[in-house]
Amino acid sequence: MDGILTDVTVGIKRGSDELSGTILSSSNSTMSSVVVTANGNDSKKFKGDDKMIGAPSRVLHIRKLPSEVMETEVIALGLPFGKVTNILMLKGKNQAFLEMASEEAAITMVNYYTAVTPHLRNQPIYIQYSNHKELKTDNALNQRAQAVLQAVTAVQTASTPLTGTTVSESAVTPAQSPVLRVIIDNMYYPVTLDVLYQIFSKFGPVLKIITFTKNNQFQALLQYSDPMNAQQAKLALDGQNIYNACCTLRIDFSKLVNLNVKYNNDKSRDYTRPDLPSGDGQSSMDPAIAAAFAKESSLLAVPGSLSPLAMPGAAAAAAAAAAGRVAMSGVASANHSVLLVSNLNDEMVTPQSLFTLFGVYGDVQRVKILYNKKDSALVQMTDVNQAQLAMSHLNGQKMYGKIIRVTLSKHQTVQLPREGLDDQGLTKDFTNSPLHRFKKPGSKNFQNIFPPSATLHLSNIPPLTTEENLKILFTNTGGKVKGFKFFQDHKMALLQMCSVEEAIQALIDLHNYDLGENHHLRVSFSKSTI
Repeated sequence: MDGILTDVTVGIKRGSDELSGTILSSSNSTMSSVVVTANGNDSKKFKGDDKMIGAPSRVLHIRKLPSEVMETEVIALGLPFGKVTNILMLKGKNQAFLEMASEEAAITMVNYYTAVTPHLRNQPIYIQYSNHKELKTDNALNQRAQAVLQAVTAVQTASTPLTGTTVSESAVTPAQSPVLRVIIDNMYYPVTLDVLYQIFSKFGPVLKIITFTKNNQFQALLQYSDPMNAQQAKLALDGQNIYNACCTLRIDFSKLVNLNVKYNNDKSRDYTRPDLPSGDGQSSMDPAIAAAFAKESSLLAVPGSLSPLAMPGAAAAAAAAAAGRVAMSGVASANHSVLLVSNLNDEMVTPQSLFTLFGVYGDVQRVKILYNKKDSALVQMTDVNQAQLAMSHLNGQKMYGKIIRVTLSKHQTVQLPREGLDDQGLTKDFTNSPLHRFKKPGSKNFQNIFPPSATLHLSNIPPLTTEENLKILFTNTGGKVKGFKFFQDHKMALLQMCSVEEAIQALIDLHNYDLGENHHLRVSFSKSTI
């Protein structure tokens, strides 16, 4: 049974060159030069360890690692749970030992990975307590792993200045506040309040979150019940990426010690007060909190480079997956950005209509309606995150009267037809389209991605266009306009159709519609109602 694991044990064998000089100290062993043998059958040879099987230890034994796995990927498994103090890779055995700074961190890690099977490079791996209480390694024989570990440690300690203390394996600064201030750098993909909750709640109960934009940066205030939880989260997460190679967390303590949340919505949440109103369109932050916050420094100090550790993409993805920090499960290690869309209305659907609808959630590169099955199509997004975002929002929605199904395709790219071959316009390349919404890194469009809704957000409206003009335009798409409201400057408006299906149809028909005066209408889904 995979869930019940047995640890490698200590033997007196010295036959392995790879492990010679490597010592694992066990609490019931006084041998000074014991060598690990990673033979699963050795447990009978060393009866002293039998009684310790399953007992918590800060040393963890990791099995069934992919043969090409890197040290950074193994270390990344432990980072979300606390400081990693040592590592031993047994590459010939596809195993590793990982030592955490505390037994508590190891217990948290084992508990988490018991519920959620960890994967490295698409392969499930198994984590259990080691029989040994301490991991000692001969640095000369384990140089690469030690160098990687030192680099990771340098990143963690560099981002946490300790005043008047000597940095040691268990050094912790007095936590000033249970409230953290979080800035997201390189926000190429949307980060929601729920994503932040998922990440930070691994370090303790999160009571309140307020998100906002300041200095054109997405920021958040996040309150724990205990300052020590805030300290642990800051140590583990500061400088980490939420998604592969982007959305970097910059974390510092806030001078505030309590947040007063007025509304529970997608911008703010008080998890202790589920009865709070949603207050759409209202400021989430109490005025007193806002005034106090304004006195804090406007930006966190951002170091010149992320870290001395050049973590490869696979390792960064593994780190995100290990922490459960990818909101869309499973995409961190997948390479597929192509979606299969089925149950389409084959008499109405076109590559352009799919480009427009799926383009709300990412930049569509290519679309192919299948020649022999015209109710199905392949849609290639820019990357896996955008593909997952589109799939999660559009699967089960109605398009041209039919409920569409959206799944990840096994294809890695959409092939263009051979030159000279007429495929009846079923395949279209949108790689260089000027209509991509997310080309510009850090675009505000990333912060305004919402599920399909009956209410549409209209922008780039010319000065002379009236409410009546727009109502007629949207009624002509086959639906009925239920509500309309101009923003104060009349360049933007909210328009509500009678159903989500009608709104989807209107968006497909009228996004980029030429309203004259060199203005092309921009249409997206809104979280608001009128």
